[in-house]
Amino acid sequence: MSIQQQRPATSLSTLQKIRDRGEKFACLTAYDACFAGILSQAGVEVLLVGDSLGMVLQGHDSTLPVTMADMVYHTGCVKRGNEGSLLMADLPFMSYASESQTLENAAALMRAGAHIVKLEGGAWIANTTRLLTERGIPVCAHMGLTPQSVNRLGGFYVQGRDTEQAQLIIEEAQMLEQSGANLLLLECVPRSLAKTISELLSIPVIGIGAGPDTTGQIMVLHDVLGISPITPKFVKNFLLESVNGIPGAIEQYVQAVKSQTFPAKQHCFN
Repeated sequence: MSIQQQRPATSLSTLQKIRDRGEKFACLTAYDACFAGILSQAGVEVLLVGDSLGMVLQGHDSTLPVTMADMVYHTGCVKRGNEGSLLMADLPFMSYASESQTLENAAALMRAGAHIVKLEGGAWIANTTRLLTERGIPVCAHMGLTPQSVNRLGGFYVQGRDTEQAQLIIEEAQMLEQSGANLLLLECVPRSLAKTISELLSIPVIGIGAGPDTTGQIMVLHDVLGISPITPKFVKNFLLESVNGIPGAIEQYVQAVKSQTFPAKQHCFN
């Protein structure tokens, strides 16, 4: 019997209870039915249909070319393979620029099988977050390094290293929680900043390149398996140590997150 069959389906309430108990949960990107099944059976609580598919599947140099049609298609694929994980889907670049557009596109992802949508930004997405949550669509706000803003940021750089920027991220994270965000994802920020935000907020915080103090950890599936063309500082190849191929690598990742052995010091930014 698989791990997934032994536990109930993961919900936002499940993640909140994990956070309130001081425990950890694991998240991974998934883009198809086959891997969705493997990941959910291995105990991954959250599957993210990320616009990272633009880079790891489509071969682009950023996430910007990804369309709503791409996201709806892959969300449907993951939904059909998922065995109880919470399914989160990205709203891609410029898909939430207006109120009507936001509602239409978020609804399309939910109809395709998503349980929660993720959108990037700070204070400027507060009204959007409120709009969605008031209409029954849960939101994960994505802060720190936001890949859809790569041209404005000037590249894929760590955010929040100076005091002024760190304080702004803290304030905007609190604003997004007050606006109704159910989850917060922090990407590529110093460990100390992620720890501060995780302690200030009452909702679960998910980190990638943000240290071990967040409630959840997320990685791109291809990074966990060591098949990405680049290897960021915060990445670990779990396939190298697996004695059971890909399923074993995913199980090791889940166990490492829950036991707080990953991310380790070498995976963090100061």
